[in-house]
Amino acid sequence: MLDERRCKADSRGAIAVSATDWSLQASAQNLATSLQLPFVTLDSHDYAFLLTCTPERLELRATGPDGTGPVYVFFDPGDWINRNRPGQGRQRDLAVAMGLRRSKLLPTILDATAGLGRDAYALALLGCKVTMMERSPIVAALLWDGLERALREPLIAPLVERNLIFVPGNAVSVMQTGGDDAVRPDVVYLDPMHPPRTKSALVRKEMRHLRVIVGDDMDSQDLLTAALGYARRRVVLKRPRRAEWLSPQHPSYIVSGRTVRYEVYLI
Repeated sequence: MLDERRCKADSRGAIAVSATDWSLQASAQNLATSLQLPFVTLDSHDYAFLLTCTPERLELRATGPDGTGPVYVFFDPGDWINRNRPGQGRQRDLAVAMGLRRSKLLPTILDATAGLGRDAYALALLGCKVTMMERSPIVAALLWDGLERALREPLIAPLVERNLIFVPGNAVSVMQTGGDDAVRPDVVYLDPMHPPRTKSALVRKEMRHLRVIVGDDMDSQDLLTAALGYARRRVVLKRPRRAEWLSPQHPSYIVSGRTVRYEVYLI
């Protein structure tokens, strides 16, 4: 079930749904029905990936020889404890790009390409209210599961409930419809799926696996254009550090890290 705006990338049957325990089969079958995916037994090798219901969480598992471990969403309670340590918090490149280092104001943020939710969670830990959008139904299922588990963690449940909102769907469509200033976010954050680096070993297994499932974002420029017309104060675009410009319109400034750069477009 691939979004038509992403390039199709597939091997074998791509993905099916399974469960590790008979007691989870009903839930897994319901999930398969909602995602319009086949339900198979756990020992099936007809599909490159299995979206697997386990007693602990929902996982994306690779069935081939490169099955290096499951992919799942985890909002680490330990990050709440460590949020103000040196190199964390408002000193992080992401926070600097959002304008948090020199301002006490906390912007409202639309994470238009939420993925596994890591950056949204990092910003929520700093007090920002973040609306996450994800158009891949498979990734959205993983994210829903992670949020539900986070809401059962006493240390972070209040923060997650207060600062994270998840809206499955295509952010481009939402941003293109506009809306009044009362509902538009201060910042739109974009982290589109981009082609792999030459040194593929540097790419995390999560990104390798997700790329097979959802493909690259082929409408990244449309995403940026829509964001520039929707954000009230700035757009932050995350890109590989040495990537080409996505748009003829260059950013207002750049926050560069070792492997990625944050392009900041001030409105």
